[in-house]
Amino acid sequence: MAFDLIRRVQSLGSPRILVVGDLILDRYVWGYAERISQEAPVPLLRADHREHRLGGAASVATMLAALGAKVTLVGGVGHDREGDLVRQLLHDQGIDHGPVISLDDRPTTLKERYIGRAQDRHPQQMIRVDYEVRSPITAVAELEITNGLSDQIAAADIVLISDYDKGICTPSLLRKLIDACRVAGVRVIADPIRSDDYSRYRGVHCMTPNRLEAQLATGMTIACPDDAIVIGRKLIRDLGMESVLVTLDRDGMALVRSDGRSEIVPTRPRQVYDITGAGDMVLSIVGLCLAAGADYDEAATLGNVAGGLEVEKIGVALLSREEILRDLIEHQEGGSGKVYDRASLLSEVKRRRDIGQKIVFTNGCFDLLHVGHTRLLRKAADLGDYLIVGLNDDESVRRLKGPSRPINPETSRAEVLAALESVSAVTLFEDDTPLGLIEAILPDVLVKGGDYRPEEVVGREVVEASGGRLVLIPLVEGHSTSNMVRRASDRTLTPHPAQAAFPAPTVRNHASRPSPGLPASRPASE
Repeated sequence: MAFDLIRRVQSLGSPRILVVGDLILDRYVWGYAERISQEAPVPLLRADHREHRLGGAASVATMLAALGAKVTLVGGVGHDREGDLVRQLLHDQGIDHGPVISLDDRPTTLKERYIGRAQDRHPQQMIRVDYEVRSPITAVAELEITNGLSDQIAAADIVLISDYDKGICTPSLLRKLIDACRVAGVRVIADPIRSDDYSRYRGVHCMTPNRLEAQLATGMTIACPDDAIVIGRKLIRDLGMESVLVTLDRDGMALVRSDGRSEIVPTRPRQVYDITGAGDMVLSIVGLCLAAGADYDEAATLGNVAGGLEVEKIGVALLSREEILRDLIEHQEGGSGKVYDRASLLSEVKRRRDIGQKIVFTNGCFDLLHVGHTRLLRKAADLGDYLIVGLNDDESVRRLKGPSRPINPETSRAEVLAALESVSAVTLFEDDTPLGLIEAILPDVLVKGGDYRPEEVVGREVVEASGGRLVLIPLVEGHSTSNMVRRASDRTLTPHPAQAAFPAPTVRNHASRPSPGLPASRPASE
C-alpha cells in the first residue's frame, strides 16, 4: 500500500481546482511569556514578531498551490488593509484571485493569535481574538460571485467548498454552485460548518465533517469509530452523496461510500502541537487526489497523512509533496524491513533522492557487532539522511576471513544491523568488494574506517567522479571482531584493552577448545 501511495503522490500532476468559500486572514503575534502581569493574574507576552498567513478558503487555496495544483479562488474581503494584504498574499502564492470580490458591509475576517514561548519550550497559543461579521452577504454581492461560476466550473477538474460560516456560502449560492457542478459533470467536495441542518450541501459528491460536526448534523453520537460509519451512511442517504469522510482525530477517518462499502482508515500517533489547519489540509489533499484520478481509499489515506503532518506544526502551515513523500517513505509498511535486495534498494534510493535526501554508504562483514561498529555507523548516519550498509554474504566472508567465518550467518547479521536506529537500509553483496553495489547506488558520501588510506578505499574514484565524497572515520582503539573471537576462545580470557585498569577475572578449571587460529583482519572490514 505504501508504495502505491508513493507512486500516487509522485503522479499527482497539476490539476485545476476551484475553491469557493470564506477568506480569512490569520495574524500571529509571537513573543516570550516569561512572567505574570502585575495588573492581573494573566501571562504577560513580550511581543517580538508578527506574521500573516491566509486562512479559511484562502488557506485551502495556498495549501493546494504549495502542493502543485493550479488554483482559482472565489470569495470576498473587506475594503480595508487586511483585504489588501489577503490579495497580496494570494498574488505572491500564484493563486488566481480574480473572482475575489470586495464586500461593502463587513471587514475582512481576521483571526489574531498570540503565541508565547517560555524557557525554550515549544511555543503555545495563549489567546485568539476574532474580528468578523458572520451574517450572510448581500444579494448584490452573491450575484456578483455567481455570475462567473459557470465558466469557472467548466475550467476546473474539481470544486472545493470551504465553508467557515462567515457569510459567503449562503444556501442559495451553494445551490447554484452544486447544481452547476452536477450539470458540468465536475465533482464538488465540501468541508461543512457546525450545524444541525446540512440541507445546503445536498448534491455534493463528498464531504469531510469532523467528529463534532458529524454528530451535530445527525443528532447521533460517535462513541467508537464504527459509529462514524453509521453516521456516514445517514449523511449519504440524506444528502445524495457518493461518499463521506468523517475525520476522527486520533482514530483516523471513517470512509463510507454510497455502494455500501466502508472502512476505518487508521492514522499513526503524532505529537500534536496545534490542530489549526488540519481540516483544511484534509480537504486540500482529498480534493487534489480525486482531481488527479485517485480513488477515495487513496485520497482518505493521504488525507490522514497530511492532516497528521499539519498538527505537528504551529498554526496554518503549508506542506510540500516532498514532505508527504518523506513521511510515507519513513513509515512505509514493514518497519523492520530494512533489508533490501538490489532492485528494491535502488528504487528506494531513487525515491529518497527525489525528495532531496543525501545517501551515505558503508560496508563490511559485521560478524560480531561491537562498539567500534556502532560508533562508526552513528557517525556515518550523521553525514546524510539515509545510511545504507553493504553486507558481505556468507560466501564472500569465508573467502575473506577463512573457513571458520562468519560466526553468524548473513540473515542474522543483516537483522542485527537493521535493528540499529542509525542504519536505514541493509543489502547483501556476494562479490569480494562492494564496487558493483557502489556503482549502482552512487552514494553522496562513502564511509570507511580510519585505518584505510583514501587510495585503498574501493569505490572512492566512482563516488568522487559522480560528485560525492569519501569520509574516513577514526576507529575505536582495541576493537575488532577477530580479537573478540580470539579472546572468547583463549583459555586465559585476556581482558579487553579497555579493561586494563581492572584485574583479570579468575578462571577456575574451565575446559577450553583450542584456538581455531583465525586469520588476522582489519577492524574496518568486520
